[in-house]
Amino acid sequence: MWSNILIIYLKEIKEVLRDRRTLIFMIVMPLILVPMLFNFLISFVAKSEVKAQTEVLAFAVFGDEYLPELAQAYTDSNDFKRIEITDFNDMESSINQNIIKFALSIPEKAQEQIENGKQATIHIYYNDASVNSRVRYRAGDVIRQVSDKLRSVHLITLGFESPEEQDNLVFPLKIEDHGIAEEREKLGAQVGGFLPYLFIIFCMMGSMYPAIDLGAGEKERGTLETLLLAPIKRQQIVLGKFLVVFTTGVTSALLSLVGMSVMLMTKGKDVTGELGQIIASISVIDLILIASMLIPTAAMFAALLLSVSIYARSFKEASSYCGPLNFLAIVPAIIAMLPIVSLDWYWAMVPVTNVSLAIKELIKGTMNYEMLIAILGSSIVIAGALLFFCTKWFERESVLFRE
Repeated sequence: MWSNILIIYLKEIKEVLRDRRTLIFMIVMPLILVPMLFNFLISFVAKSEVKAQTEVLAFAVFGDEYLPELAQAYTDSNDFKRIEITDFNDMESSINQNIIKFALSIPEKAQEQIENGKQATIHIYYNDASVNSRVRYRAGDVIRQVSDKLRSVHLITLGFESPEEQDNLVFPLKIEDHGIAEEREKLGAQVGGFLPYLFIIFCMMGSMYPAIDLGAGEKERGTLETLLLAPIKRQQIVLGKFLVVFTTGVTSALLSLVGMSVMLMTKGKDVTGELGQIIASISVIDLILIASMLIPTAAMFAALLLSVSIYARSFKEASSYCGPLNFLAIVPAIIAMLPIVSLDWYWAMVPVTNVSLAIKELIKGTMNYEMLIAILGSSIVIAGALLFFCTKWFERESVLFRE
Protein backbone atom coordinates (compact mmCIF):
# COMPACT_ATOMS: atom_id res chain seq x y z
CA MET A 1 0.00 0.00 0.00
CA TRP A 2 2.58 2.55 1.12
CA SER A 3 4.83 1.77 -1.84
CA ASN A 4 1.97 2.63 -4.22
CA ILE A 5 1.25 5.85 -2.34
CA LEU A 6 4.95 6.73 -2.52
CA ILE A 7 5.00 6.11 -6.27
CA ILE A 8 1.99 8.43 -6.75
CA TYR A 9 3.55 10.98 -4.43
CA LEU A 10 6.90 11.08 -6.23
CA LYS A 11 5.22 11.24 -9.64
CA GLU A 12 2.94 14.12 -8.65
CA ILE A 13 5.57 16.07 -6.71
CA LYS A 14 7.83 16.12 -9.78
CA GLU A 15 5.04 17.54 -11.91
CA VAL A 16 4.09 20.10 -9.29
CA LEU A 17 7.67 21.30 -8.85
CA ARG A 18 7.87 21.99 -12.57
CA ASP A 19 5.15 24.60 -12.15
CA ARG A 20 6.74 28.02 -11.70
CA ARG A 21 3.72 29.40 -9.81
CA THR A 22 3.98 26.65 -7.23
CA LEU A 23 7.65 27.37 -6.63
CA ILE A 24 6.93 31.08 -6.24
CA PHE A 25 4.14 30.58 -3.69
CA MET A 26 5.83 27.69 -1.88
CA ILE A 27 9.47 28.86 -1.66
CA VAL A 28 10.22 32.30 -3.06
CA MET A 29 7.45 34.30 -1.39
CA PRO A 30 7.81 32.82 2.13
CA LEU A 31 11.62 33.03 2.19
CA ILE A 32 11.98 36.42 0.51
CA LEU A 33 8.68 38.26 0.84
CA VAL A 34 8.17 37.64 4.55
CA PRO A 35 11.58 38.99 5.69
CA MET A 36 11.21 41.92 3.30
CA LEU A 37 7.72 42.65 4.62
CA PHE A 38 8.83 42.53 8.25
CA ASN A 39 11.88 44.64 7.53
CA PHE A 40 9.70 47.20 5.76
CA LEU A 41 7.17 47.26 8.60
CA ILE A 42 9.85 47.69 11.26
CA SER A 43 11.54 50.50 9.32
CA PHE A 44 8.24 52.16 8.48
CA VAL A 45 6.95 52.08 12.06
CA ALA A 46 10.25 53.43 13.42
CA LYS A 47 10.45 56.24 10.87
CA SER A 48 6.78 57.14 11.26
CA GLU A 49 7.13 57.39 15.02
CA VAL A 50 10.21 59.61 14.76
CA LYS A 51 8.53 61.82 12.17
CA ALA A 52 5.35 62.15 14.24
CA GLN A 53 7.38 63.24 17.27
CA THR A 54 9.93 65.54 15.62
CA GLU A 55 8.20 67.04 12.58
CA VAL A 56 7.95 70.83 12.69
CA LEU A 57 4.22 71.58 12.51
CA ALA A 58 3.08 74.58 10.51
CA PHE A 59 0.11 76.37 12.06
CA ALA A 60 -2.00 79.51 11.87
CA VAL A 61 -3.56 81.58 14.65
CA PHE A 62 -6.75 83.59 14.48
CA GLY A 63 -7.35 86.04 17.32
CA ASP A 64 -3.85 85.87 18.79
CA GLU A 65 -4.26 89.43 20.14
CA TYR A 66 -6.94 88.14 22.52
CA LEU A 67 -4.48 85.83 24.31
CA PRO A 68 -0.91 86.78 23.29
CA GLU A 69 0.65 84.44 25.85
CA LEU A 70 -0.74 81.37 24.12
CA ALA A 71 0.25 82.46 20.63
CA GLN A 72 3.74 83.30 21.89
CA ALA A 73 4.15 79.86 23.45
CA TYR A 74 3.80 78.27 19.99
CA THR A 75 6.09 80.85 18.39
CA ASP A 76 8.83 80.29 20.99
CA SER A 77 8.84 76.53 20.44
CA ASN A 78 11.10 75.01 17.77
CA ASP A 79 8.46 72.32 17.16
CA PHE A 80 6.05 74.74 15.47
CA LYS A 81 6.21 77.19 12.56
CA ARG A 82 3.66 79.94 12.19
CA ILE A 83 2.11 80.63 8.79
CA GLU A 84 0.17 83.85 8.29
CA ILE A 85 -3.37 83.26 7.01
CA THR A 86 -5.50 86.38 7.19
CA ASP A 87 -8.88 85.02 6.15
CA PHE A 88 -10.45 82.45 8.47
CA ASN A 89 -12.41 81.03 5.53
CA ASP A 90 -9.12 79.90 3.95
CA MET A 91 -8.21 77.84 7.01
CA GLU A 92 -9.89 74.57 6.02
CA SER A 93 -8.45 74.54 2.50
CA SER A 94 -4.99 75.34 3.88
CA ILE A 95 -5.15 72.29 6.16
CA ASN A 96 -6.41 70.03 3.37
CA GLN A 97 -3.62 71.26 1.05
CA ASN A 98 -1.08 70.57 3.81
CA ILE A 99 0.01 74.23 3.94
CA ILE A 100 -0.60 74.11 7.68
CA LYS A 101 -1.13 71.15 10.01
CA PHE A 102 -3.54 72.89 12.37
CA ALA A 103 -5.10 76.24 13.19
CA LEU A 104 -6.00 77.92 16.48
CA SER A 105 -8.99 80.17 17.00
CA ILE A 106 -8.93 82.27 20.20
CA PRO A 107 -12.23 83.87 21.24
CA GLU A 108 -12.42 87.65 21.64
CA LYS A 109 -13.05 87.60 25.41
CA ALA A 110 -10.51 84.89 26.27
CA GLN A 111 -8.23 87.13 28.35
CA GLU A 112 -11.17 88.70 30.18
CA GLN A 113 -12.68 85.32 30.98
CA ILE A 114 -9.39 84.03 32.41
CA GLU A 115 -8.87 87.14 34.54
CA ASN A 116 -12.38 86.75 35.95
CA GLY A 117 -11.69 83.16 36.91
CA LYS A 118 -13.76 81.70 34.12
CA GLN A 119 -12.83 79.18 31.46
CA ALA A 120 -11.94 80.22 27.90
CA THR A 121 -12.41 77.79 25.01
CA ILE A 122 -9.59 77.47 22.46
CA HIS A 123 -10.63 75.90 19.15
CA ILE A 124 -8.17 73.62 17.30
CA TYR A 125 -8.82 72.75 13.66
CA TYR A 126 -6.89 69.85 12.11
CA ASN A 127 -7.33 66.93 9.74
CA ASP A 128 -8.42 64.02 11.92
CA ALA A 129 -8.68 61.47 9.08
CA SER A 130 -5.28 59.96 9.93
CA VAL A 131 -5.43 57.63 12.92
CA ASN A 132 -1.64 57.90 13.35
CA SER A 133 -1.56 61.70 13.42
CA ARG A 134 0.10 63.26 16.46
CA VAL A 135 -0.95 66.79 15.52
CA ARG A 136 -3.83 66.99 17.97
CA TYR A 137 -1.73 65.74 20.86
CA ARG A 138 1.26 68.00 20.19
CA ALA A 139 -0.87 71.09 19.55
CA GLY A 140 -2.95 70.44 22.65
CA ASP A 141 0.15 69.88 24.77
CA VAL A 142 1.16 73.55 24.43
CA ILE A 143 -2.33 74.65 25.46
CA ARG A 144 -2.14 72.39 28.50
CA GLN A 145 1.20 73.88 29.49
CA VAL A 146 -0.10 77.46 29.22
CA SER A 147 -3.28 76.44 31.05
CA ASP A 148 -1.23 74.95 33.91
CA LYS A 149 0.81 78.14 34.12
CA LEU A 150 -2.28 80.37 34.26
CA ARG A 151 -3.89 78.11 36.86
CA SER A 152 -0.76 78.29 38.98
CA VAL A 153 -0.84 82.11 38.90
CA HIS A 154 -4.48 82.13 40.03
CA LEU A 155 -3.81 79.72 42.87
CA ILE A 156 -0.83 81.74 44.08
CA THR A 157 -3.06 84.82 44.35
CA LEU A 158 -5.44 82.73 46.46
CA GLY A 159 -2.63 81.79 48.83
CA PHE A 160 -1.71 78.35 47.49
CA GLU A 161 1.93 78.94 46.68
CA SER A 162 3.55 75.50 46.70
CA PRO A 163 2.95 73.06 43.78
CA GLU A 164 1.89 70.39 46.28
CA GLU A 165 -0.83 72.60 47.73
CA GLN A 166 -2.04 73.48 44.27
CA ASP A 167 -2.22 69.82 43.24
CA ASN A 168 -4.09 68.89 46.43
CA LEU A 169 -6.68 71.57 45.73
CA VAL A 170 -7.16 70.88 42.00
CA PHE A 171 -6.86 67.09 42.25
CA PRO A 172 -8.32 66.01 45.62
CA LEU A 173 -8.26 62.38 44.48
CA LYS A 174 -5.10 60.74 43.16
CA ILE A 175 -4.99 57.64 40.99
CA GLU A 176 -2.01 55.31 41.26
CA ASP A 177 -1.91 52.54 38.66
CA HIS A 178 -0.70 49.04 39.51
CA GLY A 179 -0.85 47.01 36.29
CA ILE A 180 -0.01 43.38 36.96
CA ALA A 181 0.49 42.27 33.34
CA GLU A 182 4.05 41.72 32.19
CA GLU A 183 5.44 43.92 29.45
CA ARG A 184 5.60 40.99 27.02
CA GLU A 185 1.93 40.22 27.58
CA LYS A 186 0.85 43.82 26.95
CA LEU A 187 2.93 44.23 23.84
CA GLY A 188 2.12 40.77 22.50
CA ALA A 189 -1.60 41.51 22.76
CA GLN A 190 -1.13 44.51 20.47
CA VAL A 191 0.72 42.82 17.60
CA GLY A 192 0.23 39.10 18.22
CA GLY A 193 -2.80 38.88 15.94
CA PHE A 194 -0.93 39.80 12.78
CA LEU A 195 1.62 36.97 12.65
CA PRO A 196 -0.81 34.00 12.58
CA TYR A 197 -2.78 35.75 9.83
CA LEU A 198 0.38 35.85 7.72
CA PHE A 199 1.33 32.21 8.36
CA ILE A 200 -2.17 30.90 7.64
CA ILE A 201 -2.42 32.84 4.38
CA PHE A 202 0.85 31.30 3.14
CA CYS A 203 -0.38 27.89 4.27
CA MET A 204 -3.47 28.33 2.09
CA MET A 205 -1.66 29.83 -0.88
CA GLY A 206 1.01 27.13 -0.87
CA SER A 207 -1.66 24.43 -1.17
CA MET A 208 -3.95 26.09 -3.69
CA TYR A 209 -2.18 25.78 -7.05
CA PRO A 210 -0.88 22.21 -6.55
CA ALA A 211 -4.37 21.12 -5.46
CA ILE A 212 -5.95 22.68 -8.56
CA ASP A 213 -3.34 21.11 -10.83
CA LEU A 214 -3.57 17.60 -9.34
CA GLY A 215 -7.36 17.45 -9.68
CA ALA A 216 -8.89 19.72 -12.29
CA GLY A 217 -5.56 20.11 -14.08
CA GLU A 218 -5.30 16.37 -14.70
CA LYS A 219 -8.87 16.29 -15.97
CA GLU A 220 -8.07 19.08 -18.41
CA ARG A 221 -4.90 17.38 -19.65
CA GLY A 222 -6.68 14.03 -20.00
CA THR A 223 -4.16 12.18 -17.80
CA LEU A 224 -6.55 11.31 -14.98
CA GLU A 225 -8.10 8.41 -16.90
CA THR A 226 -4.65 6.88 -17.48
CA LEU A 227 -3.86 7.14 -13.77
CA LEU A 228 -7.17 5.48 -12.84
CA LEU A 229 -6.37 2.51 -15.13
CA ALA A 230 -3.18 1.77 -13.17
CA PRO A 231 -3.39 -1.23 -10.76
CA ILE A 232 -3.58 1.05 -7.75
CA LYS A 233 -6.57 1.58 -5.47
CA ARG A 234 -8.24 4.95 -5.67
CA GLN A 235 -7.71 5.54 -1.96
CA GLN A 236 -3.97 5.22 -2.54
CA ILE A 237 -4.10 7.63 -5.49
CA VAL A 238 -5.93 10.31 -3.52
CA LEU A 239 -3.63 9.83 -0.52
CA GLY A 240 -0.60 10.33 -2.76
CA LYS A 241 -2.10 13.49 -4.22
CA PHE A 242 -3.11 14.72 -0.77
CA LEU A 243 0.44 14.27 0.53
CA VAL A 244 1.78 16.38 -2.35
CA VAL A 245 -0.66 19.23 -1.65
CA PHE A 246 0.01 18.91 2.09
CA THR A 247 3.77 19.04 1.46
CA THR A 248 3.57 22.25 -0.55
CA GLY A 249 1.22 23.91 1.96
CA VAL A 250 3.20 23.03 5.05
CA THR A 251 6.47 23.90 3.31
CA SER A 252 5.14 27.34 2.42
CA ALA A 253 3.93 27.96 5.98
CA LEU A 254 7.13 26.70 7.61
CA LEU A 255 9.36 28.63 5.22
CA SER A 256 7.45 31.81 6.08
CA LEU A 257 8.17 31.00 9.73
CA VAL A 258 11.84 30.36 8.90
CA GLY A 259 12.01 33.63 6.97
CA MET A 260 10.60 35.51 9.95
CA SER A 261 12.97 33.73 12.35
CA VAL A 262 16.01 34.62 10.24
CA MET A 263 14.86 38.23 10.15
CA LEU A 264 14.43 38.26 13.93
CA MET A 265 17.93 36.87 14.49
CA THR A 266 19.62 39.27 12.07
CA LYS A 267 17.57 42.46 12.44
CA GLY A 268 15.83 41.97 15.77
CA LYS A 269 18.75 43.11 17.90
CA ASP A 270 18.81 46.46 16.11
CA VAL A 271 15.17 47.22 16.91
CA THR A 272 14.50 49.32 19.99
CA GLY A 273 11.37 50.31 21.85
CA GLU A 274 8.24 48.20 22.27
CA LEU A 275 8.71 46.28 19.02
CA GLY A 276 12.24 45.33 20.06
CA GLN A 277 10.93 43.96 23.36
CA ILE A 278 8.42 41.77 21.54
CA ILE A 279 11.08 40.39 19.18
CA ALA A 280 13.45 39.64 22.05
CA SER A 281 10.72 37.77 23.96
CA ILE A 282 10.02 35.20 21.20
CA SER A 283 11.99 32.01 21.93
CA VAL A 284 12.95 29.00 19.81
CA ILE A 285 10.41 26.87 21.69
CA ASP A 286 7.67 29.33 20.76
CA LEU A 287 8.62 29.04 17.10
CA ILE A 288 8.61 25.22 17.29
CA LEU A 289 5.14 25.22 18.86
CA ILE A 290 3.88 27.59 16.18
CA ALA A 291 5.24 25.23 13.52
CA SER A 292 3.52 22.25 15.17
CA MET A 293 0.13 23.96 14.89
CA LEU A 294 0.63 24.95 11.26
CA ILE A 295 1.08 21.29 10.24
CA PRO A 296 -2.53 20.11 10.89
CA THR A 297 -3.77 23.44 9.51
CA ALA A 298 -1.97 22.70 6.25
CA ALA A 299 -3.56 19.23 6.23
CA MET A 300 -7.06 20.74 6.55
CA PHE A 301 -6.47 23.15 3.67
CA ALA A 302 -4.90 20.39 1.52
CA ALA A 303 -7.87 18.02 1.92
CA LEU A 304 -10.43 20.76 1.38
CA LEU A 305 -8.77 22.26 -1.70
CA LEU A 306 -8.14 18.85 -3.25
CA SER A 307 -11.82 17.95 -2.80
CA VAL A 308 -12.86 21.13 -4.59
CA SER A 309 -10.35 20.51 -7.37
CA ILE A 310 -11.59 16.95 -7.88
CA TYR A 311 -15.13 18.25 -8.29
CA ALA A 312 -14.20 20.98 -10.81
CA ARG A 313 -14.26 20.19 -14.52
CA SER A 314 -11.40 22.51 -15.50
CA PHE A 315 -8.51 24.49 -14.09
CA LYS A 316 -10.48 27.71 -14.53
CA GLU A 317 -13.53 26.37 -12.71
CA ALA A 318 -11.38 25.11 -9.83
CA SER A 319 -9.72 28.53 -9.54
CA SER A 320 -13.12 30.21 -9.34
CA TYR A 321 -14.13 27.82 -6.54
CA CYS A 322 -10.89 28.14 -4.57
CA GLY A 323 -10.93 31.94 -4.60
CA PRO A 324 -13.90 32.26 -2.21
CA LEU A 325 -12.39 29.52 -0.05
CA ASN A 326 -9.69 32.02 0.91
CA PHE A 327 -12.29 33.49 3.25
CA LEU A 328 -12.15 30.21 5.20
CA ALA A 329 -8.59 31.18 6.09
CA ILE A 330 -8.95 34.96 6.25
CA VAL A 331 -12.16 35.36 8.27
CA PRO A 332 -11.24 33.00 11.16
CA ALA A 333 -7.80 34.62 11.36
CA ILE A 334 -9.39 38.08 11.51
CA ILE A 335 -11.78 36.90 14.24
CA ALA A 336 -8.74 36.08 16.36
CA MET A 337 -7.61 39.73 16.09
CA LEU A 338 -10.79 41.03 17.72
CA PRO A 339 -10.20 42.23 21.31
CA ILE A 340 -13.39 40.53 22.53
CA VAL A 341 -12.15 37.09 21.41
CA SER A 342 -9.74 35.23 23.66
CA LEU A 343 -8.54 31.65 23.82
CA ASP A 344 -10.86 29.45 25.87
CA TRP A 345 -12.14 25.91 25.57
CA TYR A 346 -14.82 26.95 23.09
CA TRP A 347 -12.48 28.78 20.71
CA ALA A 348 -9.90 26.00 21.12
CA MET A 349 -12.24 23.79 19.06
CA VAL A 350 -12.89 26.30 16.25
CA PRO A 351 -10.57 25.52 13.31
CA VAL A 352 -8.06 28.15 12.14
CA THR A 353 -9.25 30.64 14.78
CA ASN A 354 -7.88 28.37 17.51
CA VAL A 355 -4.45 28.30 15.84
CA SER A 356 -4.45 32.08 15.42
CA LEU A 357 -5.37 32.61 19.07
CA ALA A 358 -2.77 30.08 20.24
CA ILE A 359 0.01 31.80 18.27
CA LYS A 360 -1.10 35.10 19.79
CA GLU A 361 -0.92 33.59 23.28
CA LEU A 362 2.53 32.16 22.60
CA ILE A 363 3.81 35.60 21.59
CA LYS A 364 2.24 37.06 24.74
CA GLY A 365 3.84 34.33 26.85
CA THR A 366 0.48 33.35 28.41
CA MET A 367 -0.19 30.05 26.65
CA ASN A 368 -2.26 27.44 28.48
CA TYR A 369 -0.55 24.26 27.28
CA GLU A 370 -3.57 22.11 28.10
CA MET A 371 -5.46 24.08 25.47
CA LEU A 372 -2.57 23.57 23.07
CA ILE A 373 -3.21 19.82 23.25
CA ALA A 374 -6.92 20.44 22.57
CA ILE A 375 -6.09 22.70 19.61
CA LEU A 376 -3.75 20.16 18.05
CA GLY A 377 -6.19 17.33 18.73
CA SER A 378 -9.22 19.09 17.24
CA SER A 379 -7.22 20.24 14.21
CA ILE A 380 -5.97 16.71 13.55
CA VAL A 381 -9.51 15.28 13.87
CA ILE A 382 -10.92 17.88 11.45
CA ALA A 383 -8.07 17.29 9.00
CA GLY A 384 -8.71 13.53 9.19
CA ALA A 385 -12.42 14.00 8.57
CA LEU A 386 -11.77 16.21 5.54
CA LEU A 387 -9.27 13.69 4.17
CA PHE A 388 -11.83 10.87 4.62
CA PHE A 389 -14.39 12.95 2.73
CA CYS A 390 -11.85 13.68 -0.01
CA THR A 391 -11.13 9.95 -0.39
CA LYS A 392 -14.81 9.05 -0.68
CA TRP A 393 -15.35 12.01 -3.02
CA PHE A 394 -12.62 10.69 -5.34
CA GLU A 395 -14.28 7.28 -5.54
CA ARG A 396 -17.48 8.69 -7.09
CA GLU A 397 -17.65 8.46 -10.89
CA SER A 398 -20.23 11.25 -10.99
CA VAL A 399 -17.68 13.59 -9.44
CA LEU A 400 -14.61 12.57 -11.42
CA PHE A 401 -16.31 12.65 -14.80
CA ARG A 402 -18.89 15.35 -14.27
CA GLU A 403 -20.39 16.80 -17.45
